[in-house]
Amino acid sequence: MSFEHLRHKPPNELDQARELLLVCAPLRSNVNLSRIFRAAGCCGVTRIIATGRAKLDPEIARDAAETVALEVKRSLPPVLKQLRDEGYRLVGLEQTTDSTDLHHFPFERKTALVIGNERTGLTDDALALLHDVVEIPVWGMPHSYNVATATAMALYEYCRQFPRG
Repeated sequence: MSFEHLRHKPPNELDQARELLLVCAPLRSNVNLSRIFRAAGCCGVTRIIATGRAKLDPEIARDAAETVALEVKRSLPPVLKQLRDEGYRLVGLEQTTDSTDLHHFPFERKTALVIGNERTGLTDDALALLHDVVEIPVWGMPHSYNVATATAMALYEYCRQFPRG
């Protein structure tokens, strides 16, 4: 068997638009937000709501800076309440009591994946509004993955469950 490198292979087509939305607590690093955008773009996500002072670095976000819509809001709880009213399943990505291992979590198609701050995670008032919390197992140190890495892993698991949209 021989392999030939294909650079910039066209993306897979979706049968239907993704109903996955990312919602970010105020992040300390615009680099992390930009990396999250790039991963979201690769997964066919079309909308991210970021709270606080959110700014993209287009060199890091690449094409996603143009294909993923960024909405910036002041604070997280009002956004979560609105998304709840719109029928989204609110799933936090966080280490908590009673969180579910990402490997065993069945996502719903219409999900808002809620991402916490790099240092402080999700606040208690945000956690109180969530339907579910998933965490990614860690087998070594440090105790958790970088926020952009963890988000990419959760995005990929959602896409694995809904490969056609």
